Amino acid sequence: MYTFSKKQTSCMLSDGNKRLRIAFVNPAVIRVSYIEGDEWVDAPSSIVTSDAVFTDFQTLEEDDSIFISTTELQVRVSKATGAICFMDADGKVLLQEPERGGRSLTRKAVSRNVYDHTAEIKTGHNIDGARADGDVVERVFDRHAFEAKLAFTFAEDEALFGLGSHEEGYGNLRGKSQQLYQQNMKMVVPCLVSTKGYGLMWDCASAMVFHDDAYGSYWWAECVDQVETYFIGGGNASAVAKNYYALTGTPPMLPRWAFGYVQSKERYVNAEEILDIAREYRRRAIPLDVLVLDWKSWPDGPQWGQKNFDPVRFPNPGKFIEALHAMGVKLMVSVWPIMSGECANQIELREKRLMLGNQSTYNAFDSNAREIYWKQAENGLFKHGVDAWWCDCTEPFEADWTGKVKPEPHLRMIMNCDKAKQYIDEGQLSAYSLHHSQGIYEGQRSASREKRVLNLTRSAYAGQHRYGTVSWSGDICATWEVYRRSIPEGVNFCATGEPYWTLDIGGFFLRDDPEMWFWSGDYEAGCRGLGTREGPDPLENDHGCTDRGFWELYTRWLQYGCFLPMFRSHGTDAAREIWRFGNEGDRFYEVIAKFIRLRMQLLPYIYSVAAEVSESGLALMRPVAMEVPQDPATFNLTDQYFFGPGLMVCPVVHPMYYERNSQPLENVPESRSVYLPKGEGWYDFWTKKFYEGGQTIEAAAPLEILPVFVPAGTILPLGPVMQHTGESLDAPMEIHVYSGVDASFVWYEDAGDSYAYENGECARVVLNWNEADQKLSISNREGAFDEMVKSRALHIRIYSSTGILEHSVDYDGRKIEVR
Repeated sequence: MYTFSKKQTSCMLSDGNKRLRIAFVNPAVIRVSYIEGDEWVDAPSSIVTSDAVFTDFQTLEEDDSIFISTTELQVRVSKATGAICFMDADGKVLLQEPERGGRSLTRKAVSRNVYDHTAEIKTGHNIDGARADGDVVERVFDRHAFEAKLAFTFAEDEALFGLGSHEEGYGNLRGKSQQLYQQNMKMVVPCLVSTKGYGLMWDCASAMVFHDDAYGSYWWAECVDQVETYFIGGGNASAVAKNYYALTGTPPMLPRWAFGYVQSKERYVNAEEILDIAREYRRRAIPLDVLVLDWKSWPDGPQWGQKNFDPVRFPNPGKFIEALHAMGVKLMVSVWPIMSGECANQIELREKRLMLGNQSTYNAFDSNAREIYWKQAENGLFKHGVDAWWCDCTEPFEADWTGKVKPEPHLRMIMNCDKAKQYIDEGQLSAYSLHHSQGIYEGQRSASREKRVLNLTRSAYAGQHRYGTVSWSGDICATWEVYRRSIPEGVNFCATGEPYWTLDIGGFFLRDDPEMWFWSGDYEAGCRGLGTREGPDPLENDHGCTDRGFWELYTRWLQYGCFLPMFRSHGTDAAREIWRFGNEGDRFYEVIAKFIRLRMQLLPYIYSVAAEVSESGLALMRPVAMEVPQDPATFNLTDQYFFGPGLMVCPVVHPMYYERNSQPLENVPESRSVYLPKGEGWYDFWTKKFYEGGQTIEAAAPLEILPVFVPAGTILPLGPVMQHTGESLDAPMEIHVYSGVDASFVWYEDAGDSYAYENGECARVVLNWNEADQKLSISNREGAFDEMVKSRALHIRIYSSTGILEHSVDYDGRKIEVR
């Protein structure tokens, strides 16, 4: 039987050596701590940044239960078992543990390896870059901890999303299990969100498994010092996300150009090749904002991971980057946590004993190591004008990226976790990328306020959003099945509250290599092969894949990518620039051009939503079910999602024109099924045709069209087609109003780079549509910044079920009403 005592900042319950603590971060966020022992182990959290404590809670003790409440949530705790039931303010059950009790701990010993930092290191390469291993000198006892298991009783009428980005491509996690560990194609975020309007986060960085299947409904963790979970209320997806940021830190604004088109491949070799790509995009008038230098910026030879430019391939990096900037193009450069070949960066960190046990991967958990790593990046790259970072291989240990046959899922988990545990505390296995990102962010912030941090990284963890990161899904293959699975994969990642996710448009691996299980794409024709790691010149045979089956897959994938937080084309085997898919006037070329240009038009909408991510919890990517939780028919949609609050995107995920090897398809309908959720109605983005909600339609989807639907009650600001996001900032804009219900949208602007917005140097204009009065109100502009366009033409289009009305006004920052 648990006994109860109320403290100033928490409620304490005890039953022998079982200790349960319930506290509040704010009225809608509950911290639940549990341990079996005499003392709490309140170690600093890598995830949680808030030290807020809310003390205005009420308690009521009854014979069999303890009730704890705020104005937003209630908690009932069973005295007999300690089982917790979470309820809203009205007493409606949101989540509960089994009545017999929901927590169990198994005591365990945690050991660590000791290495000789002077010993010889075994080094090598695989397809994923440099690798290194050290010999264990001794394995020693570190501490006692626990295996932990948390059981839950979920409601039959709820859907669950989150837990990160995983290659299985699950949508709704009900009835599923998910292994949670870091790997090339897995990113862990230990946070669930529910259509019932709550979230659940476990502050734990060890290997984990989630079950809601035949084995039960529970969450297992391999190693915790004590259980620390957070129940996050709010009532809807945006409120839950806002509370998540209150707990873990707010996402900073990414630079505006991060939302433009990003062109990459594995790999551009020298400065002239990159400049030629930029010139060709400008010559063709195809928008481009970022070019990416994949491995390796460093010199030829064995010195992997050195953070500087090769003087042969990049003889004058400063002038090279200035030339890119003159064309409005930014440069992203790949950096790695592993350094080998006795490069200067490796030697410096090793001599200061700031490497992990393999003496090649720097210890990102150590603040001194992070500071030195940043200084190396600053002196070798950033000072020359590099704009953004591509932090590759941030797992950073893997054991399954080899062999002909893909290991079974449970074996992959054991292999990869055992490998990581050779060098990382088993309670921190998933947190490396979080700390690595922290070092990049804090380092660049200390070096410059004029350039915002942008870090594209292959791994992620809860809270990583506060370090200016975009996470991508790893080295995936070019198949329709992988593409289909990518849609719910990204949706689940962003559902957690980590707002920025992307992938390799077209898939990373195009070909099928029977010697490597992970290199299993469907397309061979025209591919160049792996090529060489050495040499100053680009491969002469890198002209692009010629299989029309791939052209169709790539075009559909790029259409989908247009509606992702980062719009980025990348991969190996064949180049991906637009001219690799035909010439001007050719069908595939023109469709690709159309959607790259559309991305530019969407920029005011995208950038405004990004500004609202931390302000109000809006998301650039969210499950349909979390936006329309009152419609159970949305719970298992895996190929539709919301891009911001105003666009429901419905990618085409099956071929219509070509199979692999350019084999034509015949009599394939140029359409796809779309479910329009219950509500006030929907508009076709392309035709503006109005549809009632609560029905499935067959939407037209020829190659030129990706079905997109706009819910009634949406205001959508669109801009002009620009060659880059810094061009034509004073050009006229369009305001599209989709009537049928009241609508509101906050149009946000700032300088596009620098952190001046943190000091209020930004502007917001509230756009309101009043359905009853048929009136659009454009508010007084609030705020200002030096580069602000003070007056611009606005072309207004108001759509209804009966037609379109158009108006044009000149907006100078003063309130305007349009009826």
